[in-house]
Amino acid sequence: MAVQKEPILKKCRYLGISPAVLGVSKKESIRFKNVQNRKKISEYGLQLKEKQKLKFIYGVLEKQFYHYFEIASKMEGKAGDNLITCLESRLDSVVFRMGLALTRREARQLVVHNHYTVNGKKVNIPSYRVKVGDVIALKEKDRTSEKFKATVEETKDRIVPTWLDAKKDDFSATVTRLPSAEDIDYEVATHLIVELYSK
Repeated sequence: MAVQKEPILKKCRYLGISPAVLGVSKKESIRFKNVQNRKKISEYGLQLKEKQKLKFIYGVLEKQFYHYFEIASKMEGKAGDNLITCLESRLDSVVFRMGLALTRREARQLVVHNHYTVNGKKVNIPSYRVKVGDVIALKEKDRTSEKFKATVEETKDRIVPTWLDAKKDDFSATVTRLPSAEDIDYEVATHLIVELYSK
């Protein structure tokens, strides 16, 4: 499994996204605010940047990302919107959205370390895709942990998306519907990614 070690704030500045999308609360520096405006980016450069943005946010590598794109292309509707649905329904992303992890990277690590269950069964695969009706919960023995209580307290102001029925007191959430492109809290031009892979 690949481990992301690149600096979060530097990468966020390059991709034009807020560190809050990844759960990082550090403020963005205004020192290099207009750096990207100085360079003229080609059409291919724009497409590549949008792809890099999604890969970085969800912590996936090229092979896995392309696999998601292939799945999205075979689904009904727009391929770009379907791609967002595939990425948002990953277990590590759901754990982050529930507020049971401070950052997306932490969510991925906690999933790998067997801290969560899906429908009562232990799942330690971050890329596991949840379905409508699935109940994601913290394992019983972890519910008394001060670490998780502190995490829930720290993320209490985080907006839980409407497709999740979260019960923070019970450390669980139910998937009421599949996530859609309207539910995300960042801007991405998915049509550019579709154009890039359609060449």
